[in-house]
Amino acid sequence: MDIVRIATAGSVDDGKSTLIGRLLFETNSITQDKLEAIEKASKRRGVDYTDLSLLTDGLIAEREQGITIDVAHIYFSTPSRKYIIADTPGHFEYTRNMITGASNAQVAIILIDARNGIVEQTHRHFYITQLLRIPYVVVCVNKMDLVNYSEEHFNNIQAQFESLFSKANFKEQQLQFIPASSLYGDNISKRSDNFPWYDGPALLEYLENIEWHSQEIRYPARFQVQYVIRPKSEQWHDFRGFAGKLTCGTLKKGDTIVALPSLQESTIESILRFEKEVDSIEAGESVTITMTSEIDISRGDMIVRKDQVPEQMKEISAQVCWLDHTPLKAGRSYLLQHGSNRVKAKVTNLFSSINVIDYKTIDGIEEIGLNEIGYVSIKTARPVSADKYVNNRHNGRFILIDEGSNSTVGVGFIS
Repeated sequence: MDIVRIATAGSVDDGKSTLIGRLLFETNSITQDKLEAIEKASKRRGVDYTDLSLLTDGLIAEREQGITIDVAHIYFSTPSRKYIIADTPGHFEYTRNMITGASNAQVAIILIDARNGIVEQTHRHFYITQLLRIPYVVVCVNKMDLVNYSEEHFNNIQAQFESLFSKANFKEQQLQFIPASSLYGDNISKRSDNFPWYDGPALLEYLENIEWHSQEIRYPARFQVQYVIRPKSEQWHDFRGFAGKLTCGTLKKGDTIVALPSLQESTIESILRFEKEVDSIEAGESVTITMTSEIDISRGDMIVRKDQVPEQMKEISAQVCWLDHTPLKAGRSYLLQHGSNRVKAKVTNLFSSINVIDYKTIDGIEEIGLNEIGYVSIKTARPVSADKYVNNRHNGRFILIDEGSNSTVGVGFIS
């Protein structure tokens, strides 16, 4: 069954938590005892309806402030698909949370309050979907009940957003505009009669029909080796397998491969999913691969097709989103984690930062602060087998780790 990863984004009180709660409710993903608890909590709050936002507002601090302060992962399913939602905060100071939460998303849902239209946060959230090259973006114009389901309100917001999209770089991104009221369930799981002027899909209908997986398998194959299996038992005395995950593309038995960074060649002899042998695998599968010949492969290495070898990089140009309170400055050293490969790295130059509201660059910077995004150059101690992020979003990203605290301090996208 397909798994679709969704990132949600919106300003405070745009209705993200209610929307997610409504999706859970409409797909029968709420247990009866939890639903009863929410009904009781709603009455204690003095509201005359079931406040579905309480399903996702799980932290005391959130409830007190009325905002979501961390990334929460919510799971639901339909008969045809499983869904994982990363519910991320809307405030500027939580930009890092949205980037980390949305990094694996195939779909982003940007909520806009129909009364307020596009606000500063909308620009920031849309920029992040562009930065991450999320292929599908749903612009959900929520709270349409508060503007009497006005077609004019919706059309004005759509026109403003399309103007914003015209300035974007990732033109392949597909937009879908949906008018909705998550409070009343209008256009969430099925089309609502309150929008006779709208002929598009409801939100869940759209999510059920996107074809995201075909994009993942079109990328060149990149198999990250996590572990070398040598049982040395009587039954498996000569067995040598390479366990890992195919992050993108496809591989099959008989493919001629290259191991990186050694550049040694071999042929795939078998592919094992647990103890069952399969002929081929697609993006997202974790398996063990054996080769027809002995070649030098260890944890952190990459297995690719002979005709799809990525660049071996020691000098990396990248966009970096900074996640740490201590600013990034040129000359500082970190650990660079690319897939399962970890190398020492030094930030050699800071070129510019980006204003995510008007998309203009600011040159001559000396540091990149918390939640800021900038262009940098990095030198690594050993080659990294990477692609440019625009060509392969799975193999073109990395994280920076502080050696002292072991904290993740930056997320990078190779440019």
